[in-house]
Amino acid sequence: MNQAQTGRMLLSHNFNLPDKRLPELSREEFSTIFSDGFHFYPNIRCRLLTNPHWIVELLFPTSEFSPAQLGDMCAQILEQKRLTQKTDDIAMPDILVLGGIKHTPANNNTPDSLQPGEWGVDVVETASAEQFLQTIGWQATIAQKSPDDIFKVELKS
Repeated sequence: MNQAQTGRMLLSHNFNLPDKRLPELSREEFSTIFSDGFHFYPNIRCRLLTNPHWIVELLFPTSEFSPAQLGDMCAQILEQKRLTQKTDDIAMPDILVLGGIKHTPANNNTPDSLQPGEWGVDVVETASAEQFLQTIGWQATIAQKSPDDIFKVELKS
């Protein structure tokens, strides 16, 4: 993939399940879920980052995938993995994938930091998507943003 046609998306993980119905994931486990899940897409590259906030880097051809499509794939991949970890009597959490493109200057220029023009994406596991979105003020956050600069994927249990 050449640089002009390559999108970059960095994933963080927000585990918001106080009832611990599923095991919390280490950075390595979280990364492995996506490395394994995107294994069937040779044109999407995935790697574990050393950044304190961002965990996974995804590089993808922008001519083949939109950021929202990649976000949807992330939600599906995480859901499939979590279905293998739950017992029948435990409800699945809601999964949110909340993405936004960075327009402000980078906090630093290290290779594992989010840079302008790249997508920062929070992958959330929560008991209630609505409550989580309300708590973080999602509507206020996106009110002044262009629809091309954000996306939200929601999988409800």
